[in-house]
This record gives sequence, structure tokens and C-alpha cells, in this order.
Amino acid sequence: MTLTRLMLLPLLLALLLPSVYAEEPEQKASDPRIEALQREFEAASQVMKQAQQKGPVDIPLLDQAVLRLPKGYTFVPKAAAAQFMATMGNQVDDNFLGLILPEAEEADWGAVLNYEKSGYIRDDDAKSWNVEDMLKSIRESAEESNQTRTSRGLPGLDVVGWAEAPNYDDLNHRLVWALTVSNQGAPADEPKSVNYNTYALGREGFFSLNLVTASNELDQRKPDAEHLLAALEFNPGKRYQDFNADTDATAGFGLAALVGGAFLAKKFGLFAIASLFIAKFGKFILIAAAALFGIFGKRFGAKKGGGMDA
Repeated sequence: MTLTRLMLLPLLLALLLPSVYAEEPEQKASDPRIEALQREFEAASQVMKQAQQKGPVDIPLLDQAVLRLPKGYTFVPKAAAAQFMATMGNQVDDNFLGLILPEAEEADWGAVLNYEKSGYIRDDDAKSWNVEDMLKSIRESAEESNQTRTSRGLPGLDVVGWAEAPNYDDLNHRLVWALTVSNQGAPADEPKSVNYNTYALGREGFFSLNLVTASNELDQRKPDAEHLLAALEFNPGKRYQDFNADTDATAGFGLAALVGGAFLAKKFGLFAIASLFIAKFGKFILIAAAALFGIFGKRFGAKKGGGMDA
């Protein structure tokens, strides 16, 4: 295993048990809490390995759509993926469907797939929204979130700006946006975190595919997010254009709410976890944050007799 792979698990445990890592290196390895977490981590990784579905394969998504997973990608269904994410300290809700991971060993990223049965979302506001006003609102939301974080002794978050400004494709009814976030007071050259958010709108709700990566890796990962979003097809009768105004429920919000509003709190929860890695481990943000979100595809590639290929 490479040096960065060997360091991965200790980095994860350092986040979950920071008090333990105040000790000397020789004391860390023998701490029973770390050993217990490592056992949980390995058990959850094995469950994910057994549950994974490798592309090319068609994966039904509730009664709403099918994900035509291309070759080179792996899907981990809800139960196994949720167990792993819980092991890493990140809970999921009923909207969580699973994780999508790369098979390529050199690709350190992953995506969280959710479905929100919100009702039909009218997209008229996309024609007139002001992205600078939206960014201002997001920063105000971040400040509110920071009050809770700092009261718990956690670093506040700064919204650096758009990694990609909100862009809505009204032909295919898909929304894309991404924010760059850093710790408050962090040096300018410190790595930053990005969640690349993509949404596919349907008749009864929407799918979200949120790719977790580091800011300096975003351009390399965008094609993966776009490829996966295009591979998601709504079933006949569930498509956005199948909406019936006489019978169908509508959401109590517009398209802009998927960028800000109530859904933003969930995003800052993800950013907050990633930011802790930035503060503690600098260049290891990408690998560490990916694993914390349950994105640890390389553990699926364990070699017989060679230990886990992390």
C-alpha cells in the first residue's frame, strides 16, 4: 500500500476521536477505542464489498427511475452504504438510496445518491434568479450555521464562492451547482472542499447526486458527475413532462430552494465534516473526506493474502 493509503484510517479516526490523537504515536495504535472503530470500519467495508453492483448494470431506483450504471462505476445499495456511513459518523435519512464509486484505483471520489419525494417543482424562477443574491443568502445561512458550530468548539465555515454557479438545463430538467468552502481564518493556500451537486427533476420529486471531492480535483471529476446524471432515466409516467396540474401535488418551493433554503442545511453538514479534515490534515482532505462520506471504493479491491487495498 502507498503512504497515503496507510495513513487513511488513522486520519479518519483522528477526526472521530481527536482526544486520542493528542497522545504520542506509539500510544495511538493501542487505544481500545481506535481498535474498536477499526473493527467496525473493516466489517462495514466487507458488507459494502459483498453488496456492490458493478457496471454496466441497470439499477431500479424505487418506482421512479433506473440508473443505467456505466462500466467503470460501482453502486452500493442503501443498507450496506448506510451502515458504512454510520460507522464513519455520518447518518443518512430515508431519502438516501446509496453510493456510487469509481472502480479505478487512482480516482479518489464518490457520490451520494438521494431521492426527495417533494412533489412537482416549478422551474419558472430559473429564468430570473440572480446568482449573486443567491450567494449572499447562502453566506447568511452559513453564518447562522457557524453559531451552532462555534458553540460546540468546531471551526466556522467561510463560503469562498461558486465553484460552479447554478445552471439549469430546462430541456432535460437538470440543475447543477457547486460551492467552495473553507475553514474560517484558514490560510489562502489551504485545500478547500467542494460538493458538486446535480439534480434530476421528475413528476413527483427529484434525485440528487452529490459528488464529494477537493476543489483542486473538481475539473477532473465533473465529467463523472455529468456521465452519471445522464445515466439516470425516469420511468414513463414519472418524467417531469408527465406532470398533470389537475391531479398532481406540487412542492411548496421553487427551483432556487435546491440551491439555498431548507436544503442548504444538509449541505453545510457535509461541508462541516470535510472542513475538519482540511484543518487537521491539509493535503489529505480528498482521501479522508471521501472515506468519511462512505466513499471508499478501493477497499472493495482487497487482494487475497495482501491485506486491504485501501
